Amino acid sequence: MFRTMRRFKQALPLKDCEEILNRGTSGVLAVSGDDGYPYAVPVSYFYDGAKIYFHCAKSGHKLDAIARCDKVSFCVIDQDQIVPEKYTTYFRSVIAFGRARVVEDNEDKRAALRLLAKKYSPAPELAAGLLKEVDAQLAAVCIVEITIEHLTGKEAIELVREKEQQSQAN
Repeated sequence: MFRTMRRFKQALPLKDCEEILNRGTSGVLAVSGDDGYPYAVPVSYFYDGAKIYFHCAKSGHKLDAIARCDKVSFCVIDQDQIVPEKYTTYFRSVIAFGRARVVEDNEDKRAALRLLAKKYSPAPELAAGLLKEVDAQLAAVCIVEITIEHLTGKEAIELVREKEQQSQAN
């Protein structure tokens, strides 16, 4: 169903893909947009080990597209180091393919919104304000959940070789 990676030596193990999803602060959601045009939009998100969540307005392009077709992809770039003298980029990224749905249950929505807020405001002294903000915004926001069906990651061959050299040195 999903393509195999052509440059399989550059594929990241699942563990590395999940670490990137946990570490990342923004990703690009891609949906089938209006009139067959792809629509890709950056969003803040959190990954719970199985699913990706983000919040958005209660109406708009993203939600219209998801209502028409729930199949989405979500990309997180972990590294993008331009190396001009080598005419290349040392990159590392992850792409999740899955199905998106709007979280309807208020308790599930509240739980997801709290986890999202905690990721971006983790300081303990912000906890009380965080809960107050979540409750204040709950009715005004939409939470979207992506159930991951396929997860793949890739990095530049130079990074693969660097890891191989490090493991041989140890």
